[in-house]
Amino acid sequence: MTKKQKVLVVVGPTSSGKSALAVELARKFNGEVISADSRQVYRGLNIGTGKITKREMRGIRHHLLDEVLPHRIFTAHDFIEKAPKVIEGISGRGKLPIIAGGTGFYIDALLGRVAIPNVPPDQKLRALLEKKAVPELFKMLKRRDLRRAKTIEPHNKRRLIRALEIVDSLGKVPTHGDFVNPKNLDLRNPNIDPLWIGLTSQSKVRKKRIRARLMARMRRGMVREAERLHKAGLSYRRMEQLGLEYRALARLLQGRITREQMVDELNRDIRRYARRQLAYWKRNKNIKWFAPEQRKKISKIVENWLRWRAH
Repeated sequence: MTKKQKVLVVVGPTSSGKSALAVELARKFNGEVISADSRQVYRGLNIGTGKITKREMRGIRHHLLDEVLPHRIFTAHDFIEKAPKVIEGISGRGKLPIIAGGTGFYIDALLGRVAIPNVPPDQKLRALLEKKAVPELFKMLKRRDLRRAKTIEPHNKRRLIRALEIVDSLGKVPTHGDFVNPKNLDLRNPNIDPLWIGLTSQSKVRKKRIRARLMARMRRGMVREAERLHKAGLSYRRMEQLGLEYRALARLLQGRITREQMVDELNRDIRRYARRQLAYWKRNKNIKWFAPEQRKKISKIVENWLRWRAH
């Protein structure tokens, strides 16, 4: 029997401290970190996405950050093509692969927990959907696939259109247990045995952390970063497609909202996004959940897991 590759997976909602924990565990257990974030994969989207800095990496090698230019589109298909090669490389260097990120669909697709629909682009349908407003697209998805609507970012027009495209082809966005034509799915079942670690906190604490993190990014120059990106050729339309912070920044730079309105709306939208992330992960009963301050307990569990792995 082929021995399964052990992979440590650190998940949780935004602002929970995933990146810092992944670095700490990598330093303690000789690991390297693989980012599973659908926006940190883009070059130049640094402050707005809360991308880990070189200083915060503390010498730990990180992968799948800054992979593509922001006007390009990086998908879950791209992630599951690249990540296994990265895992193999890390393991080949005798190190522990640690996946950390908030894009649950990427991680689940990589580990074979969800199916990726192999539905080709329907340009005619996309052109029709592109003419519709984002709230209307979200209502359409809720009517046609409520389950997917509960997990999607409701302001992300690109993802809403893709979800509706899949629904139009397959009837719904499939998951691992769905009985659909296998030709329409790309379901990976890699030879990986993961240990799932989840970070979460009480709602009041999470709200304070989200607000504090947002204000810190504003002070670091999140608006100036968006201005530079636009001057370098990133369209407002593409910025809005990137969702959350960049959607709000695009509206600010176009004069559609004030700075104060942007902060208030972003604070609200990020809190909602965090709740959706938690709802998504709570379905995975393999995740061991901890408060961010339970570092010693987390380390002990990882240590025992690795000791068991060695026997």
